[in-house]
Amino acid sequence: MSAAAGAASDTAACPKHMTYGPCGGVGADGGCEIGTARCVFVDDPVVPWRGPPGSGGVAPAGRELLAIAARRPLVLAGMPAAPLSAASIVECGQILRGAVDAVLAGDAATSRVQFPPAYRALLIQAEGLRVWAGLNCRDRNRVALEAEIAALAHAGVAAVHCVTGDHTLSGLRPDATPVFDLEGTELVPLAGAVGLLVSVAESPNAPPVAHRAARLAEKARAGARLAMLQYCGEAADVAAFAAAVRAAGADLPLVPGVPVVVDRPGAELLASFAGAALPAGFVEEVLTAADPYAAGVRVAVSHARELLDVEGVAGVLLGGGAAAGAEPRLAAAFAEIGRELGGGG
Repeated sequence: MSAAAGAASDTAACPKHMTYGPCGGVGADGGCEIGTARCVFVDDPVVPWRGPPGSGGVAPAGRELLAIAARRPLVLAGMPAAPLSAASIVECGQILRGAVDAVLAGDAATSRVQFPPAYRALLIQAEGLRVWAGLNCRDRNRVALEAEIAALAHAGVAAVHCVTGDHTLSGLRPDATPVFDLEGTELVPLAGAVGLLVSVAESPNAPPVAHRAARLAEKARAGARLAMLQYCGEAADVAAFAAAVRAAGADLPLVPGVPVVVDRPGAELLASFAGAALPAGFVEEVLTAADPYAAGVRVAVSHARELLDVEGVAGVLLGGGAAAGAEPRLAAAFAEIGRELGGGG
């Protein structure tokens, strides 16, 4: 069967209607994210990007980030504000201001309903932060996605992170109808065409592990300029993946995730992430410490510095979760770590 024919068949069977799968939610046993069957992509070759090669310039806000990356590694952080709360965005934004180079405003299973990306970006930017806006295909059809991309470009965000998104049957809104009119790889050229700096996601430890680097190389051919990696173990594991990406023909800067654990709810959230691998003893060291917050900051800084020494790593993304009401505490941890790493300058 040809790659094109295989892709068409897979698209019909995939719950997310993907052509360029598999997504990052594949279980360790090769099972689909929503647990109904084996992932339809996991046993097949990588599907090549069949659209035009990504091209185009980058708007001023994105060029500013690239200029920082040319001088030193980027220090990015998640935006741990409470969902649908402008007041929480203000509070957490004030804590993070000046400590990180940009914040990634995406979503998670515990905060699936958020303000629309462009409106959320404006709220965050008002607090003096650059925004790396997350955009998923789960909740919007292609017309709404095109409108959101136009709005993000008009809002002047620094970058956009294009992902397919988790299925609605995962997380806290299983009652919502999934859309998946497009997928993350197909968003990349649309966002790049309006001058947005575009990143994509990859999960090096999710099956099929041997094909993940080649799959990321196809996203680069679609126009991705950076890749954010799911937590993927030790620095040596990231180095091996970076080498595999280069061998696949992509000189794509990598931004691996750094887990920040300051309490037990955050540790439990990390444990729920599909395809995540943490350094040995990482969580245990934090949760058994007399001061988990201080320990969480210390081990995150140490792990981040190890990652930043890896060839091909252009920065790190501080991520984690917080119990409802504890978002400012996590933001404070991000800010402390960011300053230690030299972010925000």
